[in-house]
Amino acid sequence: MQKRQFLTRAATAVAAASGTSWLAGCASPPPVVDETKQGPFLGSTQAATLADVIYFGGPILTMNDAQRQVEALAVKGAQIAAVGDLASVKALQGQGTRMVDLQGRTLIPGFVDPHSHIGGVGLQAISANLLPPPDGPNASIAQLQKTLRQYIQTSPEVKQLGMVFGFGYDDSQLKERRHPTRADLDAVSRSLPIVVIHQSGHFAAMNSVALEKAGISAGTPNPEGGVIRRQRGSQQPDGVLEENAFFHSLGKIMPKLSLEQAIGWLEKAQELYLEFGYTTVQDGRADPGAVATAIAAAKAGRLKLDVVSYPDILQMGEGAFMKGPYYSRSYTGHFRIGGVKLTLDGSPQGKTAWLTQPYKAPPKGQKPGYRGYGVLPDAKASEQVAKAVSNGWQILMHANGDAAIDQMIAAVRASGPVEQARAVRPVLIHGQTLRRDQIPQLKQLGIFPSLFPMHTFYWGDWHRDSVLGDPRAQNISPTGWVLEQGMRFTSHHDAPVALPSSIRVLDATVNRVTRTGKVLGAEHRVSPWVALQAQTLWSAYQHFEDERKGSLEAGKLADLVILSDNPLTMEPGKLSTLKVMETIKEGRSVWQRKDS
Repeated sequence: MQKRQFLTRAATAVAAASGTSWLAGCASPPPVVDETKQGPFLGSTQAATLADVIYFGGPILTMNDAQRQVEALAVKGAQIAAVGDLASVKALQGQGTRMVDLQGRTLIPGFVDPHSHIGGVGLQAISANLLPPPDGPNASIAQLQKTLRQYIQTSPEVKQLGMVFGFGYDDSQLKERRHPTRADLDAVSRSLPIVVIHQSGHFAAMNSVALEKAGISAGTPNPEGGVIRRQRGSQQPDGVLEENAFFHSLGKIMPKLSLEQAIGWLEKAQELYLEFGYTTVQDGRADPGAVATAIAAAKAGRLKLDVVSYPDILQMGEGAFMKGPYYSRSYTGHFRIGGVKLTLDGSPQGKTAWLTQPYKAPPKGQKPGYRGYGVLPDAKASEQVAKAVSNGWQILMHANGDAAIDQMIAAVRASGPVEQARAVRPVLIHGQTLRRDQIPQLKQLGIFPSLFPMHTFYWGDWHRDSVLGDPRAQNISPTGWVLEQGMRFTSHHDAPVALPSSIRVLDATVNRVTRTGKVLGAEHRVSPWVALQAQTLWSAYQHFEDERKGSLEAGKLADLVILSDNPLTMEPGKLSTLKVMETIKEGRSVWQRKDS
């Protein structure tokens, strides 16, 4: 291609992408606010077309099916100026152009997080690390107690907050195969309130001081959609709280943070996401306080990546922030509100997900035949979905159990004309026990599946041996069935349920290997290319952002990640050894590995 023709095409692509026309055809969109005010960067002079940076010397994976791999990529300002063969892209090289030799490393689009809770990761970042191996040392209650004692002695947050938080214990991975109780935590401290949060985020255990502060006693009834576990033979709480019993209590005992403290937690979470190559992150069940903190961080210029928030529809009050300016398809200071979140059940590993068939082994205190439970009655669930659809709000719906998925499908179907529901692109979050017969219904209603194959590593053995048994365990997060229907999906980590590791997500989506090295659901394995699309382009589509993000094409944002190796050519079984070497947001390096 001649140089003039190449530059003309690059200029046309960038100019087309720099406006707001990419939203055309999105039904009932929120208002568009273009905060960047950057406009097209290619002007009438040749100097204006010269690239700031050109990447070459390694595989460049575009995630674009029409042009999967290229030799070079040029960046101008915040956008991609060109992709293609090295000779053509070098037509944009000038005296000031920085030439970056990848030295065999791989360049891909920045990871787009399809579901997690950046606000919760902020709490995780300042809490005692109670994760089991390989992410932490806690394989027994004795080790968990040791970790808490060390944390109390060394953590400045304990002094600042006057209480102790721990995050990430997992009863399925503890030697005792049970939750820690108030007695276990009282042995650590009887003066400081202690709250330890289960890795699923759906349970917590509290010591006696924390229970008293939360107002929980033998006379406290179970809330709707939650359980206060009791000591055997009495009504005395044993310290373990399920679902809404935990969520309601946390609000009562959580110390009030200053705005600076809250933003500081958010920044700590942000650094963890950047380490794993995320350039767009979700806050998937934000309360009004989390929304206010993110807005304050955006106004102060303290967000390095894009944060898209989905406030809890049951906690949003009148939802004044759903009227703008942050409720938008564009970012203001790297923040926007994308829609709302509704939770319909609990977690399968905690055995609170709502199933149509019983759990293989019921949890403590439950009889054979136990199937978990929903959070909301059918009428209330339908009311909330209809509220979102009628307002044109995209709605994310947490549904792990197939009974909860049935409730979700019925609610979307009852919300009005199918075209109206499809326009807001409702999202199924998790879908762990999604049945094969439910998938065509998702397709017909336009419900986008954001699945959780990473469970196959963390809890696959537990699902097979205790939670679901075979064959149900083989089909958790059934990506193969979704592809069979010609549908796309996304694959997430649900941080802080697990670390926000893009690499662990990739490995699990491709390999589906459990902690003990067994394959769980071989028919649901996908190629590395598909798994990468599910973390980039398809995730951007889920958020209505695929015209600006998710693939390496001229005119899109220069959100980039450099990986240590090529996930398409390396042995699939070694994908977990990949490392993110650098994260680049809108052309600017925002994180670099120091041990490279």
